[in-house]
Amino acid sequence: MDTCRIPENASKCSGNTMECFMVLSTQAQKISIGILCGLFGTMCVFENSLVLYLIFSSPGIRKKPSYLFIGSLALADILASIIFVCSFVNFHVFNKAAFSKEVFLLQLGGVNTSFSASLSSLLLTALDRYISISRPSEYKLLMTRKRAWTALGVLWVTCATIAYLPLLGWNCCVLDSACSELFPFVDDNYLSGWICFTMLLLGCIVYAYAHVLWRARQHVAYMEKHQAQVGKQNTRMRMDVMLAKTLVMVLAVLTLCWSPVLVLIIYSIFARLSDRLRKVFAFCSTLCLLNSMVNPVIYALRSKELFSSLRRVFSHFRRQLKASEESPEAESTHKSSVLET
Repeated sequence: MDTCRIPENASKCSGNTMECFMVLSTQAQKISIGILCGLFGTMCVFENSLVLYLIFSSPGIRKKPSYLFIGSLALADILASIIFVCSFVNFHVFNKAAFSKEVFLLQLGGVNTSFSASLSSLLLTALDRYISISRPSEYKLLMTRKRAWTALGVLWVTCATIAYLPLLGWNCCVLDSACSELFPFVDDNYLSGWICFTMLLLGCIVYAYAHVLWRARQHVAYMEKHQAQVGKQNTRMRMDVMLAKTLVMVLAVLTLCWSPVLVLIIYSIFARLSDRLRKVFAFCSTLCLLNSMVNPVIYALRSKELFSSLRRVFSHFRRQLKASEESPEAESTHKSSVLET
């Protein structure tokens, strides 16, 4: 039997009912969520910060639009991790609900903006690969740095606008409409619209990658037949195929991590959720952090340019560490020789 029934629409908008969304009932569940969020969140921030450093510290890498989009993805994952972990742990683990509807919707908008921007950055990366493989001779003319930055600006503004619609008035308190069973104050119609927006992004990504993989297979067959003639163009094609396969791996991880959350959100729109399913949703939400944590690992292992930049950073760090270890020894040797003299 449910211990906390969610009230009718009118009473859902009161601050007291926030406790009904705190679905973790035992200390073990709270500790588990806290550990998962802390581990995934910390690793995600560290790894994506490293990716951003590798991209923008290397002049050759940061000039390429492909890596600007990957940098946007890393930035979105960092923001999503920080905002999500702080708000999620504060709400579900420490059970702090002493804030207004506006503050809650502001936090939720930040999480939605970051995760939507992450998915949209992956879409831009897919379109970049689509143009690079389908029209390689015109790629540099079509995909310039100015156009890449413009696309990123439109992306972030669009994601922020959609994410903050509940704060601007599209919520069940203002409209006196059906509220979501998973998110306080969120209107079910808005949640349906957000799901459609997310599915549209996923559909466009899948379409772009289907074409990329088809062209990649054609390139592989072409390279095998004309190995001697293509020369430098051969290397370019191999890089495109490699990056395409890398981003398909990213898409596969994205789908596996987001599917449980999206399925439960869609189910909540059409049916009433039990307390058990709402607890499952809380744990599945941490998979979104896992996705953000895995992406940089795939880049480091699959991108030769990022991997080479990472090796240079570690080599420089080891040289500095070795120099710092040797300097005290040299100084002590110098002092002893002075004393002997």
